[in-house]
Amino acid sequence: MPRSRNRVASRKRRKKYMKAARGYFGARSKVYTVAKNAVERAWQYAYRDRRVKKRMFRRLWITRINAGARAEGMKYSTFIHGLKENNIELNRKALADLAMNHPDVFKGIVDKVK
Repeated sequence: MPRSRNRVASRKRRKKYMKAARGYFGARSKVYTVAKNAVERAWQYAYRDRRVKKRMFRRLWITRINAGARAEGMKYSTFIHGLKENNIELNRKALADLAMNHPDVFKGIVDKVK
């Protein structure tokens, strides 16, 4: 009796990679082995960069808060320390938004911290 191979599962697995590689340049979207390598690398970068994105946004928020605090004559570190001492529980995302879009409200917070 000949060996039976699961054609359905193999086809499905290959189609998954080929569908994910749609839009890639040249052989990366046409040849299965090349497409598989390209897609797996893309998935690795996507996994890594989901975490990097969080870091980058935190850096951006800190920069914006620092700029807003320095405009009011205060350093970022002393501002954050003052927030913690006064039990003001605003996260960096909210503080950055206030510093950018509502400077008058942010000035009020800075005055309360001083």
